[in-house]
Amino acid sequence: WGSTPGCGCASHPGREGSGEALEPPKVYSAAESQNTVFADVAPLLTSLLDGYNVCIMAYGQTGSGKTYTMLGPQSEADVTLSTEDEPELGIIPRAAEEVFRLISEKPPGSHWVEVSVVEVYNNEIFDLLAKDSGGTVFGVKRDILTTKEGKSDVPLTVENAVEFLELVDKGLQLRVKHPTLVHAHSSRSHLVVTLTIATKSISADKLFCTFPQQMKDDKLIFPSRPSSPAQFEPTEKLKHVKTKLQLVDLAGSECVGMSGVTGVALRETSFINRSLSALSDVLGAIAEQRSHIPYRNSKLTHLLQDSIGGNAKLLVMLCISPCQKYLAESLQSLGFGTRARQVQRGQVKKRNLPVSSKSK
Repeated sequence: WGSTPGCGCASHPGREGSGEALEPPKVYSAAESQNTVFADVAPLLTSLLDGYNVCIMAYGQTGSGKTYTMLGPQSEADVTLSTEDEPELGIIPRAAEEVFRLISEKPPGSHWVEVSVVEVYNNEIFDLLAKDSGGTVFGVKRDILTTKEGKSDVPLTVENAVEFLELVDKGLQLRVKHPTLVHAHSSRSHLVVTLTIATKSISADKLFCTFPQQMKDDKLIFPSRPSSPAQFEPTEKLKHVKTKLQLVDLAGSECVGMSGVTGVALRETSFINRSLSALSDVLGAIAEQRSHIPYRNSKLTHLLQDSIGGNAKLLVMLCISPCQKYLAESLQSLGFGTRARQVQRGQVKKRNLPVSSKSK
């Protein structure tokens, strides 16, 4: 974990109470490019196609560069993401491009990608891609849906990084922002972008597989990449595995005395700090290998349960302000990193991916 352009340094902690100096595994100075940061992140994404859940999150105080790290430069007038702004792209758009590049190297039609964009605002989850009957996008509160296969984020299927960015752009238009003394465009919610990669394979040669409206003259026509899961007429059983990539731009931790917030913004700050504290508690419980992990103490940790617990890989980017007056907040951020680094999962187990039968 490290800081980002515009930020100071980050640190790798020793064990609490061990007396060890904080030695960061990687530090990015203000001169480092977004490309340099992502070069260290990209190898983790290959784990998705190997059967692992992955979570990448940015943590730090308000105004320390989290949104820049995860999305790229943002302005009040324009939050549009574009692959044309490549030098300034953040982790989220770059990760999408890398995921689709990796998928393009796999057999055609063997994977499909679903995306959801939600925010956790005042401990409530809002689907930023929800639409009304007229097709207008609007945020609606929704509960976490839990099934026997895990949580469902009501995802939409996308076929490339451009479609993905269009959906993220729509969601960003609705994200709650309010000015504070620390940051003029302070995000007041946690943004969670989820890519679900479904991998399918045929366990035997006698499984007949068709896609919607892909039959012609009694012959099967297979599209290069289906826009929705295939419809199967099985004489044998289809095997498929879903892995999840959760990209998280956390709202900034705040000191009320510094931010000067009152009224509605003060209430938002209370919810933000409580949810971040809950996230820290969850990581602490995992690090101490407690029998009970308090995921349900916050909607944020409940939503991220699949990616911060169990057989998952977690990367935390700590964003640290270079300003001396924010030293206390910087130390608090490093304390969060301490808990994250103390998590010992042992040998991480991947979800078993089916082995596709080779075509003759």
